[in-house]
Amino acid sequence: MYAFDYQRPAGLDEALAALRAGEDVKLLAGGQTLLPTLKQRLAQPSVLVDLAAIPELSRIEHSQYFLTIGAMTRHADVAASSVVAEAIPAVADLAGLIGDPAVRNRGTIGGSIANNDPTADYPAACLALGATIITNARRIAADDFFTGLFETALAEDEVILAVEFPVGARAAYRKFRNPASRYAMAGVFVAERSGEVRVAVTGAGQGGVFRWSDAETALAADFSPAAVDALALDPSDVMADLHGSAEYRAQLVKVMAKRAVAAIVG
Repeated sequence: MYAFDYQRPAGLDEALAALRAGEDVKLLAGGQTLLPTLKQRLAQPSVLVDLAAIPELSRIEHSQYFLTIGAMTRHADVAASSVVAEAIPAVADLAGLIGDPAVRNRGTIGGSIANNDPTADYPAACLALGATIITNARRIAADDFFTGLFETALAEDEVILAVEFPVGARAAYRKFRNPASRYAMAGVFVAERSGEVRVAVTGAGQGGVFRWSDAETALAADFSPAAVDALALDPSDVMADLHGSAEYRAQLVKVMAKRAVAAIVG
């Protein structure tokens, strides 16, 4: 790692002041993406601002219409939460599939979506459920938040405070995990509400998380695993690496979509 200053503010105002005080300041949430990047010397921030000591960023609340999860809430806490399991069981299931126990006890929902890693799980839940990302400055619809590979709509001085998920949809998440890292090689989150279907795919897109519109149309007409049989995801926009070809990942997306739908209807 390169040398940097470390700050651990106790409040949001202090964190924002620290973020705006320097030219190359990075926020530290769970650190599951940032710290490996620093170790590989792919980033050289002058200051790290750790958000872990700000209590209002770690919360889980369920109202009549929304499930709200604070940005610094750990994956393990989401997975174990009876509130989440009651409001949106698929979100609790997703959190329990992230990485391994060490990752789940350090990683946070805010860090996951802020980095928009192409293999992260939470972006698929946000996109499929039509979540809203709440920052210190505004509210951003998930459809507008994820803008590209490792890119989001966040401004340089903007901090995610919470993620707000609408409740009431039938939903499920299924993924094929890399056997070593347990990150998604293909993960599909399916949500259905009053005939509207949203299908979000992670782990496969060259540009990061995306909605599979063909699957949404087919499932809106016939919400069953069989409705996906005739579909084929175009592999030209799908990632390929030493773990699998683009064609292989495209087929995995189809299989995971069918499994998610089967979990909802079965």
